[in-house]
Amino acid sequence: MARVLALDFGKVRTGIAVTDELQLIASGLTTVDTKDLLKFLEDYIKKESVERFVVGLPKQMDNTASESEALIQDFLKQLSAKFPAMPVERQDERFTSKMAFQSMLDSGMKKKKRRDKALVDEISATLILQAYLNRF
Repeated sequence: MARVLALDFGKVRTGIAVTDELQLIASGLTTVDTKDLLKFLEDYIKKESVERFVVGLPKQMDNTASESEALIQDFLKQLSAKFPAMPVERQDERFTSKMAFQSMLDSGMKKKKRRDKALVDEISATLILQAYLNRF
């Protein structure tokens, strides 16, 4: 089986998580500058077999799209153009940043490390991917 790769897309940086080949476990992979994201994905897919992308779907509490959805829609067009055969699915990402921060607290992570927004994005991507896997 191939991996599933999840993105917590952001204007500045994007957190990335990936499954194992059996698609059982979601693990944080890295965080990349969003401007370098397509190149990173291209390089990663050359080395690893990826079955699909899962991109976070930011929603407000009333279930309407958040402001960042417009940026994500632009990115999704670029992603589909770059990888036309790769399926892209969306996963609700409400509360993932708060949950990521809480998991950092719960694990006893030092305050300095908790300020690392890139790490929060990577953990958020992992939570998005795990939520996606839990749907099945």
